[in-house]
Amino acid sequence: MKKANAFGGGVGLAAVALFAVALVLNAASVSAETGAGQNPHEQPKPPPQEWSFAGPFGHYNQPQLQRGFQIYREVCANCHSLKLIAFRNLADPGGPSFSEKQVKALAATYKIKDGPNDSGEMFERAGRPSDYFPWNFANEQAARAALGAVPPDLSLIAKARTYERGFPQFLIDPFIQYEEHGPDYIYALLNGYTNEQDPQWNEYMPGHKIAMPKPLADGVVDYEDGSPKTVPQYARDVTAFLMWASEPKLEERKRLGMSVLGFLSIYALLLFAAKKKIWSHAGAKIPMD
Repeated sequence: MKKANAFGGGVGLAAVALFAVALVLNAASVSAETGAGQNPHEQPKPPPQEWSFAGPFGHYNQPQLQRGFQIYREVCANCHSLKLIAFRNLADPGGPSFSEKQVKALAATYKIKDGPNDSGEMFERAGRPSDYFPWNFANEQAARAALGAVPPDLSLIAKARTYERGFPQFLIDPFIQYEEHGPDYIYALLNGYTNEQDPQWNEYMPGHKIAMPKPLADGVVDYEDGSPKTVPQYARDVTAFLMWASEPKLEERKRLGMSVLGFLSIYALLLFAAKKKIWSHAGAKIPMD
């Protein structure tokens, strides 16, 4: 029994030591990645950012989502679509929390192609809250002809974009609940135009060449709440909005997850108590007649 306990203790210490080594290596790796962009031939990894929606208790910052939507509408929507988001979603709980009146007024500023009518013709009408955000281009061919390439739809971009974290990060991520690969990548990409001589050079794009010219500049969007009008602030706000567009039920999912964990914990304690009660006299001698 003592040997078994010693063996178990040794395994536990080894696991703790391994995790500690992984943390040290992770810190060293992050430090190295931060300076990797100094070499134009290297492909640096996006540095991890702090997001309000990170972790098991994460939640969206509503003013940030509203600012991010403003960036999307005034800048990103000129090229990119948002096909999976309807105007009414902007009023959903856990989102930007626009009022129904605001959503109705916003939708009415868009022209939606509808039909056919009684004459068999297509027509344009004012948008309704139930409509999805329209694209500025009639089709992909029109977008390619105007821009030289088809810009990706941004509805799921924050969940679709990722990168390899490598060792030892992939060992640590399950413990720290890290799942913000996409937002970190988008934020880094929007801030990665660091070569003024080449407008299509991006530090975090594979090959350092990107078809999209620099979309953001200081002061390009006027915030009414007094937030800084800088590229890093714009990039952070629109990234948070795109994360919400990709996972609008994030807060609901996390609340449900914590409720399930709480229930399972209580259930496990009850099962353990029942087991102790049932087997407490298992070793007692059964009286014989």
